[in-house]
Amino acid sequence: MDVSLFDFELPEAQIALRPAVPRDSARLMVVHGDGRIEHRAITDLPDYLRAGDAVLVNDTRVIPARLYGQRLRDAGPARIEILLHRRLSDDRYAVLARPARKLAMGDTLAFGDLRAEVTARSEAGEAEIRFAIGGARLDNAIAAIGEMPLPPYIAGKRKADAQDASDYQTVFAREQGSVAAPTAGLHFTPALFATLGAKGVMREAVTLHVGLGTFLPVTAEDTSEHRMHAERAVLDAATAQRLNAVHGAGGRIAAVGTTSLRTLESATGDDGIIRPFDGDTDIFITPGYRFRAVDMLLTNFHLPRSTLFMLVSALMGLDVMGRAYAEAIAQGYRFYSYGDACLLMPAR
Repeated sequence: MDVSLFDFELPEAQIALRPAVPRDSARLMVVHGDGRIEHRAITDLPDYLRAGDAVLVNDTRVIPARLYGQRLRDAGPARIEILLHRRLSDDRYAVLARPARKLAMGDTLAFGDLRAEVTARSEAGEAEIRFAIGGARLDNAIAAIGEMPLPPYIAGKRKADAQDASDYQTVFAREQGSVAAPTAGLHFTPALFATLGAKGVMREAVTLHVGLGTFLPVTAEDTSEHRMHAERAVLDAATAQRLNAVHGAGGRIAAVGTTSLRTLESATGDDGIIRPFDGDTDIFITPGYRFRAVDMLLTNFHLPRSTLFMLVSALMGLDVMGRAYAEAIAQGYRFYSYGDACLLMPAR
């Protein structure tokens, strides 16, 4: 499909720079399969779920993946910024570097007392580096010197600060490894989970470590020419069994965020059976995709021409989502990572 079909104009003032306080006070647009729209709040989410349904969250934890340091050479040091976007081993990471032209194979990088060597690089700004330490020691060093990797549309307007360390993390974050938050999950609070639990709605978790596959822009002119970066995803056997039981009993699975949805769909066969999954996924969902397991999706409002807007258009139809986003803009909804949310309920 022509990527321009997924374009729209968003007033810059509607890009949220801070989350709603409290988290579950954010606005919620409910979009039905027939195009009907309701304007609610996140606290109203339980009204759309019933006993026997399950909400599926992504329990990944964001690491402070932005590091500032120096490239060391005989000619003199040069400032460098890197984004750790994928762990390759105990002591190795795939990174994005800025400015990339300052890196070469064999370069030594210094981030305070932490040292790393460039072991591979490409012309597109991607590189691989090996740190001088690994495992928990490396994790602790990164936690001490790293910065929360706010997306460019926020970081371009303000610096990350101490508040982001908690704001940009879900209350159920557990497994370290993401360079971006599964942002639909940011709206949840213990009180909201308690209300859902009292209603008989189950909570299940998968893990997808958010990397370049989720947030890199689409530069191709046609969706068929775009290639997703692989991201690590895990759905264990016990969770698969419980989710299959939900469907078997007539319940519904509500994915919290596109990362949960992509993990679920990666783990589900054409027969609709959800199976254990532990590996890389580069699933790219565009209109025409046949959904196998998800029944509804809670998600934030996404960037124009993004793979995420393509995904929600596949779920609901491009015309429906075009009208919904136009309504969201007209009604002053807040967009992107710290913004409001929509609950998508396809007709099927």
